[in-house]
Amino acid sequence: MSHPSPTSDVAEKSSPDEHAHVVGEPQEMSHRQVLEALSGILLGMFVSILATSVVSSSLPRIIADLEGDQSAFTWVVTATLLTTTISTPIWGKLADIINRKTLIQIALVITVVSAAVAGFAPNTGILIAGRAFQGIGAGGLTSLATILVADIISPRQRGKYMGLMGAIMALAMVGGPLLGGLLTDTVGWRWNFFVGIPFAIAAIIVLQRTLRLPTFPRARVALDYWGALLLSAGIATLLLWVTFAGKNFDWVSWQTAVMVGGSLVVLAIAVLVESRVAAPIIPLTLFRNRTLVLTVVASVGVGVALFGTAVFLSQYMQVARGKSATMSGVLTIPMIAGQFLASTVSGALISRSGRYKKYMITGAVALTTGLALMSTIDYHTNMALIALFLFILGAGMGMLMQNLVLAAQNSLSVNEVSTGTSTVAFFRSLGGTVGVAVLGAVLGSKISSDVSQGLSGLGIEGGALNSGTIPNVNTLPGPIKEIVESAYGSGVADIFLIAAPVSVVALVAILFLKEVPLGHKSGVQQQIDDLRAREAVPAQDETVTV
Repeated sequence: MSHPSPTSDVAEKSSPDEHAHVVGEPQEMSHRQVLEALSGILLGMFVSILATSVVSSSLPRIIADLEGDQSAFTWVVTATLLTTTISTPIWGKLADIINRKTLIQIALVITVVSAAVAGFAPNTGILIAGRAFQGIGAGGLTSLATILVADIISPRQRGKYMGLMGAIMALAMVGGPLLGGLLTDTVGWRWNFFVGIPFAIAAIIVLQRTLRLPTFPRARVALDYWGALLLSAGIATLLLWVTFAGKNFDWVSWQTAVMVGGSLVVLAIAVLVESRVAAPIIPLTLFRNRTLVLTVVASVGVGVALFGTAVFLSQYMQVARGKSATMSGVLTIPMIAGQFLASTVSGALISRSGRYKKYMITGAVALTTGLALMSTIDYHTNMALIALFLFILGAGMGMLMQNLVLAAQNSLSVNEVSTGTSTVAFFRSLGGTVGVAVLGAVLGSKISSDVSQGLSGLGIEGGALNSGTIPNVNTLPGPIKEIVESAYGSGVADIFLIAAPVSVVALVAILFLKEVPLGHKSGVQQQIDDLRAREAVPAQDETVTV
C-alpha cells in the first residue's frame, strides 16, 4: 500500500497556483513555521530520551542505596519500557481524534509529574511506579513527535530530519548518562529525575508558541477502550511471566501455564475485538502492507538490540570494571558517537538520493557485527577495543531506527500515518521490553550461578552476594571482587551473544523490503489536496446535472 500520487515525481509537478490559498480552507505551513515547530518537537523528543537515559549510568548506585536486587534493577527499566509499549498505540489512535498539539503537551506534563515522584522515591517500589508513569509520557512523546514530523515535512525531505531526530536521540543518550553520573557523584542520584523537569517545561512553552497545525474536519469516532484494555493486559501478563519465571517459579510450571496461556487468550480476544470495532487501536488492515510488516519485524530486532543490551552496559562498566557512575557514562560515548554520525550522514544522503534501503542493510550488518563483537568481551578486555565494538554497534542503530519509521510512513496513506507510525514504535518498544526482561532474567541467573560457584571454590558462603543484590565491587576483598567482576563480565557478554541472532532477523526482513521512492508532499499538503478533491466532487456532479 503506497501513496497514490506523492511517491511519483511526475505527479509532483504542478502549476504555480496549485496550492493557492482559498478563504476558509486549511493553509500549509511556511518554511519558517515548519522550522519553529520542529524545534519544539525535537525538544519534546529530547526530554523523552533524557528521562530514560539519565539514570542508566546511575542505576547500580540507585538500586544499591535503596537496597534493591537484580530483579528491582531490571524492573526499574522494564516498567518504563512496558508502559511505553502499551501506551504508544493508544497515543497514536488519540492523534486521530484529539488535537495533536494538546496531546504532546499532556505527555510532557505526565513526564514532569512522574519525574518528581521518582525523584522522591523512598524505596524501589515507588521508584518503579514513578518510572512506569514516565513510560506513559515517553510513549506519547516518541509516537507524537514522529507523527508531527510526518505532518509538516515530506518523505523526501524527512530523511535528513529523521537523521536529525536520531542525532537528538544520540545527544540525549550520551548527555543523559554523563549528566546522571555527574549528578550522582556530586549532589546525589535523586537529581537524575529532577534535572529533566525544566527541559519538559521549556518544551511545553516552545510547542505552545510554535506548533500551529491547520485544522481539518475529522470524523467523530469513539476510542477503542476494550482493545486498549485487552492489549495492555495481555502484554503486561506476558512481561510479568518473563520477569518472574526462573526466579519466583520454574520456567516449566503451573504458574507459567496460567500466565502464558492467559496472555495468549487475552491477546487473541484483543485481535478479535480489533477486527470488529470501527476505530481499532491497531487496525489489522495495516498488516496487509508488506513494507509495514517487514519494518515491524526489523523494529522488534532493533528494539531488543537497543534496549536489551544498552541497559546492562552500566552494570558491566561499574561492576565488572569498577568504574564510577560518571566514567560509566563517558565510556558509552563511542556507541553514541557511532549512532550520531550514522544517523545524520545516512539521513542527509537519503534526502539527497530518495533511496534508503542500502543504508538500512548496511546498518543491520553493522548492528549484527557490533553485537557479535561485544559478545567476546570479559572483565579484562582492553577498553579501546570495547570502544571500537560500541562504535560499530551504535552506527548500526543510527542507520536503522528512524529510517525504519521513514520506510513505513512512505508506504502509508496520509490517514494511516499516525496509527502506522505508532504501530512500528509499539513493536520496537515491545521488542525492547521483552529483551530487557528476558536478558535481565538470563543475566541474573548467570551471575548468581557464577558467583556461587566461585565463592564455593574459596570455601565461602555467598550471603548477600547470593541474594542477587548488586554489590559495590570497590568495597569487596580482592579474591571476592575478582569473582564478582568475572561473573558480571561474562554475564553481560552472554547478553550480547543472545541478541546477535535477533539482529540477523532484522537484516533478513530488510533484505526483503521493497523500496518505494520517497514522496514530495508533507502530511498537511496531502490532507489539503484530499480536502480539495472531496470538495470538488459535488461541484462537478452539479455541473453535469445542469
